[in-house]
Amino acid sequence: MCGRVALYSPPARLAAFLAAAEGLSFANDDREAWTEGHPSWNVAPQRRLYGAKEVDGDRVLERYRWGLVPSWAKDPKIGNKLFNARGETVAEKPSFRSAFTKRPLVIPVDAFYEWDHRPGKNKQPNLFTRVDGDPLLLAGLFEYWRAPDDKESELTVTCTIITTEPNDDMDEIHNRMPVVLELDDVDVWLNVDEHPPDGRSLLLRPAPNGTLTHHGVGSDVGNVKNDGAHLIEPFPDSL
Repeated sequence: MCGRVALYSPPARLAAFLAAAEGLSFANDDREAWTEGHPSWNVAPQRRLYGAKEVDGDRVLERYRWGLVPSWAKDPKIGNKLFNARGETVAEKPSFRSAFTKRPLVIPVDAFYEWDHRPGKNKQPNLFTRVDGDPLLLAGLFEYWRAPDDKESELTVTCTIITTEPNDDMDEIHNRMPVVLELDDVDVWLNVDEHPPDGRSLLLRPAPNGTLTHHGVGSDVGNVKNDGAHLIEPFPDSL
């Protein structure tokens, strides 16, 4: 499960890291309208994430509401449940299979949080980042949705983060982890014309051990109303 992330790098840095152009949602450099609280150290589903997709052979960084709404959905509230997709079933599940085939996304974040589920431990949140300090590139999908009773309504663009089994870096804190891509994987993941679903499915695996590091943080991150750099500061582990 991945239901909370930190996203405080400026979009220009993430676009440069991914060799992507900033898309229409960055038009006129209207950062205030786009940010909705970013930079944020406490981003939850239904907030905005960045995502890089491929358009005519080029990568474009856009913004997406976190919580995928399939195009056939009658009610967009289904997105409240579809903020994650399991890598083992994403190609078959009706909610995700079309997006997996046609609309892959790379979602860059600075960190993600997981709550400790180990027996005998308090459910303390832990912050996971890359050991090398680079942004985390998470495998995702995106979808377009329009209200079925209003064909003239604006398209809503949503996304989900794909999860897989944990590697050793998770320290058994949780039984799932997001799929973390390397830069060399991005072209394969995004290029649906040259890389069929079966080939791209091979990327839906745990990151190599040693990719991530983590430390305990305070309980304030559990409330989505709290934000600020203090949320990622180390907090003593406790039983």
